[in-house]
Amino acid sequence: MGIQISKAHDLMTKALDYRAARQDLIAGNIANEDTPFYHPRDIRFEKSLQNEAKKIFDEPGVAKLELARTNGAHFASAGESEPAQAMLYYRDGHLARNDGNSVDLDIETTEMTKNSLMFQGITAALKKEAALFKAVIQASERTQ
Repeated sequence: MGIQISKAHDLMTKALDYRAARQDLIAGNIANEDTPFYHPRDIRFEKSLQNEAKKIFDEPGVAKLELARTNGAHFASAGESEPAQAMLYYRDGHLARNDGNSVDLDIETTEMTKNSLMFQGITAALKKEAALFKAVIQASERTQ
């Protein structure tokens, strides 16, 4: 077992992996803009990251707030509505051209930009975390 920088470090590296996979999918969508019958693909990983965050940050022994059913006619809790793992899917809802391709270059470039900004934000947070860790190590060296 190595040194753990922070609880969030593993979560951020997993988020970077998902962001990199999403960037590859979007780039593939753009590359196939002229491929007949091609439908753009994307990945959902938010629920997977939420589950990882719960594992990391939830304290054991802390009571969970359950949904109260004060009447027998009330619906029961729906539970998990999304899968717990990253899910690959076809992004639909765009009009297909005559060749059956439904890639919209404006949407793909917008999604790529959003994904790139999120990737840069996570990378900046990891760099900041590493700088703090390095500063602590250097400060402890000076006291010896």
